[in-house]
Amino acid sequence: MKVTSPGLPARVRIHEVGARDGLQNEKTVVPTEVKAEFVHRLAGAGLSTIEATSFVHPKWVPQLADAEQLFPLLGDLVDAGDVALPVLVPNERGLDRALALGARRIAVFGSATETFAARNLNRTVDESLTMFEPVVARAKAAGVHVRGYLSMCFGDPWEGAVPLAQVVRVAKALEDLGCDELSLGDTIGVATPGHVTALLTALNEAGVPTDTIGVHFHDTYGQALSNTLAALRHGVTTVDASAGGLGGCPYAKSATGNLATEDLVWMLDGLGVDTGVDLGALTATSVWMAEQLGRPSPSRTVRALSHKE
Repeated sequence: MKVTSPGLPARVRIHEVGARDGLQNEKTVVPTEVKAEFVHRLAGAGLSTIEATSFVHPKWVPQLADAEQLFPLLGDLVDAGDVALPVLVPNERGLDRALALGARRIAVFGSATETFAARNLNRTVDESLTMFEPVVARAKAAGVHVRGYLSMCFGDPWEGAVPLAQVVRVAKALEDLGCDELSLGDTIGVATPGHVTALLTALNEAGVPTDTIGVHFHDTYGQALSNTLAALRHGVTTVDASAGGLGGCPYAKSATGNLATEDLVWMLDGLGVDTGVDLGALTATSVWMAEQLGRPSPSRTVRALSHKE
């Protein structure tokens, strides 16, 4: 039953991260062909933005060492033009690899805290921004859309609470580099709705427009959907989610799964907010992927819709 609520956007774009952020935390390496089928099934379910892979050094994320083999298997989606396939690039070498394969959307991955920057990027926050500068500049010169991920926006397992001003400074720096879009990451899932609203307000006051902001919530404390709803009420229309709730973060052990795309779609469908996603097809895709991984999906909606007496 659809019951609308005032103050929500008419449409939300889901930035599907299951094939990259979701799978990167899996210990068992998933075959390239399975990854390609996963992306195709997600596209078939109506998802229009699907993060495909990451051009990081294989040593750091072995699961994504097959980026050069995977991306060409998605060429039909690229050629059709209906699905955006962003890829993560950590540096200029990663950008070279992505551009050589025809990637038209990339993402860089920054941190709001020094400890996570050191552990994830082996650099200070400012050093990482310096590393991103030529990546973003070259991508923009090539007509490529650039997303800036910002991790640890709400809390850090080593540093604790993260001051709003600290997050705003790095977000503004990414925007000033030329990022078209920012994704605010609650990497360890400690955010609550009031904190979400406060950060979005602080970003707006610093000149970062809401229409360039996406949100990326983890469900560690069961707050991902409530935090998403707070962001939508603020005007955010881009939400990151992972099919079946796959994922975590290999560099932050307290980070549990991403917000499950099915849980998000169930909520938005009930609110009458359009996503363009077929929930039945998406659920079937996550059930299939769970079978490939040999364990049930953590998504409550997947479990509810796929349960058989």
